[in-house]
Amino acid sequence: MLGASKAFGSYSVDSIGAAKEFYGQTLGLDVAVDETMGILAVHLAGGHDVMLYPKDDHRPAEFTVLNFTVDDIDEAVDALAARGVSFEVYDGFDQDAKGIARDARTGPSIAWFKDPAGNILSVLHESPA
Repeated sequence: MLGASKAFGSYSVDSIGAAKEFYGQTLGLDVAVDETMGILAVHLAGGHDVMLYPKDDHRPAEFTVLNFTVDDIDEAVDALAARGVSFEVYDGFDQDAKGIARDARTGPSIAWFKDPAGNILSVLHESPA
């Protein structure tokens, strides 16, 4: 029924201005604010979008809301760190000094970080099977 529907994800933030700067400048993504609706469109590779909307009583997601696949996770983490991004460390994951979890038995190499609203994002590199 919805197989041909163009879908998109959305989640809340506490400041569209801070989100625009972070997603546009820090992460280098194409962003656009819809002034009429007050939402931020984040344009992703492959023609997909994520819509960020302001919410006065915003509570950050307690799970990863957006994953970015990368060819070289070390390069991506280093570049983001150079732009001021801090990486999260979680119990139960064997993460290195950069915050990268690398365990081919349990999944891809992954590093988590937060946007200014506290939502969890990641960069990950999937090893070839």
